[in-house]
Amino acid sequence: MKVEDEIEATSRLEAALYSAGRPLTVEELIKASGTESRTKTLALLGSIEKKTKSAFRAIEVATLPDGSYVMQLKPELNDTVRKFASRPILAKATLKTLSYIAYMQPISSKHLVETRGSGVYSHLKELEQLDFISHQNVGRLKIFSTTSKFQKYFGISGDTDILKQILFKKRKSSPPPQQIMPEA
Repeated sequence: MKVEDEIEATSRLEAALYSAGRPLTVEELIKASGTESRTKTLALLGSIEKKTKSAFRAIEVATLPDGSYVMQLKPELNDTVRKFASRPILAKATLKTLSYIAYMQPISSKHLVETRGSGVYSHLKELEQLDFISHQNVGRLKIFSTTSKFQKYFGISGDTDILKQILFKKRKSSPPPQQIMPEA
């Protein structure tokens, strides 16, 4: 690969990682780089990771457990910059509903309304539009679960038991809520 082509491919990868705001799969990054080569794209990503690590103290290019890549603020600095960040993607109430779904999944809309109130309907609509949750109809009930996009966006591995452990630790001394499964 010519030096000019390598510089162009690197620039394209940096732009994709920076602008995506979410983890990107290797396949997406191959497309973005224009190299059509997995080996070359991974080599360029390795170079970008090293450059980012040496040039920046707060930003990193991270490889997630599922093999995707993300350009992000180092997690230990999240609390420091929260007051400077632009409006979050989700309102606090919607985020609470999402975390409740993530912890209790699968969970019925009936149980969500009983627990979170009638405002949950607008939260569910927004979360489904963002593809963070999906539902299945079981009789007259809708049963909600998180999606793979939710897991990728929040950098969570596929095991929901690990997610529950993480969420439970954040709740500190509170015992986990009891899940009520819908009657069939």
